[in-house]
Amino acid sequence: MPRILRTLTLGLFLASCAGESGKVEPGVLVVNEAEQTAAFIQNFNPFFEFGDVRWPARHSMYEPMMIYNVMTGDYVPWLATNYTWSEDNRTLRFAIRDGVKWSDGRAFSADDVLWTFEMMESNKALDLRGLGEFLAEVTEPEPGVVEFSLHRPYVPALEYIAQQPIVPRHVWKDVADPVSFANETPVATGPFTEVLKFQTQSYKIGRNPHYWKGKPGVEALRFLAFPGNEQANMALVTGDVDWAADFVPAIDRIFVGRNPEDHHYWFPLVDGTVFLFANTAVPPYDDPGVRKALSMAIDRELVVKVGMHDYTRPADATGLSDAYARFRSAKAVEAGTWVDHDVAAANAMLDEAGFPRNEEGIRFDFEIVVPSGFSDWMRAAQVMCHGFREIGVDAKVKTYDFNTWYEKVQNGEFQVSLGWSEVHESPYGLYRGLMSTKTVAAIGETGVENWHRYGNPRADRLLATLSRTRDDELTREIVYQLQDLFVEEAPAIPLFPGPSWGEFNTRQFTGFPTAENPYAPLTPNWAPQTLLVLTELAPKSSAEGVSAKR
Repeated sequence: MPRILRTLTLGLFLASCAGESGKVEPGVLVVNEAEQTAAFIQNFNPFFEFGDVRWPARHSMYEPMMIYNVMTGDYVPWLATNYTWSEDNRTLRFAIRDGVKWSDGRAFSADDVLWTFEMMESNKALDLRGLGEFLAEVTEPEPGVVEFSLHRPYVPALEYIAQQPIVPRHVWKDVADPVSFANETPVATGPFTEVLKFQTQSYKIGRNPHYWKGKPGVEALRFLAFPGNEQANMALVTGDVDWAADFVPAIDRIFVGRNPEDHHYWFPLVDGTVFLFANTAVPPYDDPGVRKALSMAIDRELVVKVGMHDYTRPADATGLSDAYARFRSAKAVEAGTWVDHDVAAANAMLDEAGFPRNEEGIRFDFEIVVPSGFSDWMRAAQVMCHGFREIGVDAKVKTYDFNTWYEKVQNGEFQVSLGWSEVHESPYGLYRGLMSTKTVAAIGETGVENWHRYGNPRADRLLATLSRTRDDELTREIVYQLQDLFVEEAPAIPLFPGPSWGEFNTRQFTGFPTAENPYAPLTPNWAPQTLLVLTELAPKSSAEGVSAKR
């Protein structure tokens, strides 16, 4: 899911002088997730993603068989109790959990899992992760066991199959067009399924009366429509929101300082790495020497300080965030000197690449496109522009509204842009999105992850081998080779590992993940990992609750 940043305006900083103004609705957790909108549309179709469906569909209603926990590197059993691979890595089996009920009281079974994947096969638009590319057949070889047969050995299939939201056959079999189905009255297995109220400016989702893990500690979830950044951040800082994923400058003063007892945050560096993407389908960015020269002109220490308020650190040349720390190659890191700030070396590389300065001292120029409202990225881009001018490159920042920017980068209609990498279970997904020829789309066609249009046959061969193995030693060896290739070619320019933004207010509820108790990512923006948090939250004691409502 795209990571949407909120920014703080002067009005918000002035408001920080006032006291806590949050109104408490007993038992209700107010969630401020990624969506910014002036009005909500009632849609809970879990086959849709960000922007087209309301948050609860994939985060609290429809559950998967397993949940990958990026903080532990493990799969957490959910609607399935375990999974097993065949020796040849072409068959994946899940043992479906007994005793689970849908929110209408009907029993959940393996048949619902079969139906979900059969429906995706019949309606390709529902297959957002391209399962049809590797999934051959789904069967129930014995009661309560679902078997997935693959066209070829493909270990990454686990990530996509295990975390697919499951829907009830007895409801969806009667849906004429599941692609356009708004699912306004959902029937699901998750902890919060009941639409108690739905208005264009706010809505409330109540507890599932039949939840298989027991009654959640939270009675209901409430969502408010925020048309812009200022309103969203004001609600967080003044206590109208309990759980959010916002970028807040000077957060210790602006947010925590208002109410140190209840206001908390945690930003682990496990989100996708933030890159400067140079469109390799457009000269001169098809030249790795040019890309490395641009990289060496960037003062990442200053970018992190000015743009990111020191919430993160400069990236190394592997492009790996802390989500993949166990895979990082010290050799590749040492070899990646092109992430060092070295203006003299950058100038020499551009001279060698055949880009002399003109009479005005300019070699070439470009625009760095950034979404408007991403204040940290805008500041980071401005810092980089200053560095580029030192090597004779005239760079300017160009902003677009988010939807326009997102369409441009996906379609390859840009020269240079800031952007993120998606979070996957392993570096396979990261490097496939950054270097596989199979992810390269022509300019004008949608590239889901490979916005910079870079493909390398050497990467294809390494990725193919990596996709077939579960051997730890071989996996590490291949990932090291992929890092070596990335460092050699610089297909994209890593800037910094992305913080996983998360803030919470303990005025009513405790049990949120923290640095001291990192049982799950804190951010409310990752599905299905939010289920790990929602099922752990508990109400404060009555005495604490009274003081928290001051």
